[in-house]
Amino acid sequence: MGRLAKAGSTLRRARDVGLSGVAQRVALRAYRQSNAASLAVQLAPEDILGAVPDELPVPEVRPERGAPLTVGFVTSPPAAGSGGHTTLFRMVEGVAARGHRCVLFLYDRHGVDLAVRASEIARHWPSLRVDVRDARSGISGVDAVVATSWETAHVLVRRAVGPMRRLYFIQDYEPYFYARGSEYELAEMTYRLPIRRIALGEMVVGEIRSHLGLASDVVPFGCDTATYRPPVPAVPRSGVVLYAKPDVARRGYQLAGLALERFHSTHPEHEIHVYGTRPRDLTIPFVFHGRLTPAELNALYGTTIAGLAMSFTNISLVAEEMLAAGTIPVVNDSPMARADMPNPHVRWAERTADGLAEQLRAAVDAADVAGNAAAAAASVVGRSWAPAQQLVAQIVEDEVYGAATTP
Repeated sequence: MGRLAKAGSTLRRARDVGLSGVAQRVALRAYRQSNAASLAVQLAPEDILGAVPDELPVPEVRPERGAPLTVGFVTSPPAAGSGGHTTLFRMVEGVAARGHRCVLFLYDRHGVDLAVRASEIARHWPSLRVDVRDARSGISGVDAVVATSWETAHVLVRRAVGPMRRLYFIQDYEPYFYARGSEYELAEMTYRLPIRRIALGEMVVGEIRSHLGLASDVVPFGCDTATYRPPVPAVPRSGVVLYAKPDVARRGYQLAGLALERFHSTHPEHEIHVYGTRPRDLTIPFVFHGRLTPAELNALYGTTIAGLAMSFTNISLVAEEMLAAGTIPVVNDSPMARADMPNPHVRWAERTADGLAEQLRAAVDAADVAGNAAAAAASVVGRSWAPAQQLVAQIVEDEVYGAATTP
């Protein structure tokens, strides 16, 4: 093709896709040429394990049961509103409540400003009492250390070289976050490390057992019913809500967006509320709320009829938090999502845009919307994270002191 013909073709494509389409194509080309995709894995090459070690060093003598411990947790720097970090920090609080000192070892392959991060943690998780250190400076001075993601499991082995007890708090089967390839294998190999595994929920423990034939300790899901509760007095409900996470594939944003468009086509009278990341591709009216605090989110859930709580791996905490506030969660049907969500008020939908839209319509068209909201909220009254906190703390203690004996 000659230069003039090629230029003409380029101009015609630009006219067809518009300025935004041109900008997207330029950005995509730059993304590919700069290898920006490598930034998605928060692990420096020198921290990637080359093999699964047979054993790791442990202390020769165990401390006396009841002696205060120092327990480290290796984690990525948290962002405000991160559900995974919030769940982890609940477990840290449970360990601290038993009289132990807790240390967060923050890991970022590009470096950590400890003062800034410590300030952010104190602001967004004010009940958390921890020391904050940089994992890249080494993990030491602890009786036990807990990995909290597949990347930090690599870091734990690389950076915690002295004798200590090692554990691994697993909130999801993280190989599923990736296509079958290097990241998948690097994530899966961490479950074979000689580290005591603590699985959050039946889905995680089942997947590890199914894929690798390995047993794990398991702790139950909880729900923060002190924060999430229906409004008193009850208010008229309308509309539906979505937590948008377009960059997290397992949360099914694309399907959710298509479902909302189909729902709107038959129920334009119901407002669509979105929080999290602003959608750029929805063609229907919606109210965007940005990032919400738990209290603000509870207030929103207290006014809506239903919400999409998408989950293609472990169940999202969003589903039960919606229930607690009286919003009916619509979840894509999946054995993995069902494993830890037996609640009868969840509307399980076929994993298609039409299937999800159908369940949203059924929720808003129900004969007794107010009654359904009250029943959903009542079904989780009394739920909390206390059982999981207690079990995690006991498992950490047993790993350090040795298994408790009964008289």
